Amino acid sequence: MSIDAHTMAMLGAGLAAIGCLGGGIGTGNAAGKAVEAVGRQPEASGKIMSTMIVGAALSEATSIYAFLIAILLTFVAR
Repeated sequence: MSIDAHTMAMLGAGLAAIGCLGGGIGTGNAAGKAVEAVGRQPEASGKIMSTMIVGAALSEATSIYAFLIAILLTFVAR
């Protein structure tokens, strides 16, 4: 049984794509908690939303990195 570099690159790309799940879960948790907070304190909604957007951007950055690695492994390892 021979495993070549292309096979390993495709396996790595699949594993990197799994890393994209973390950003979705993190952003979903942040949005849910922000909605709960606004429901409790509507007068603080501006501050809560701005904090949530910054947190969501940082959470999605890890997904973008994982996606880029998956794309690079898919197309460069040919």
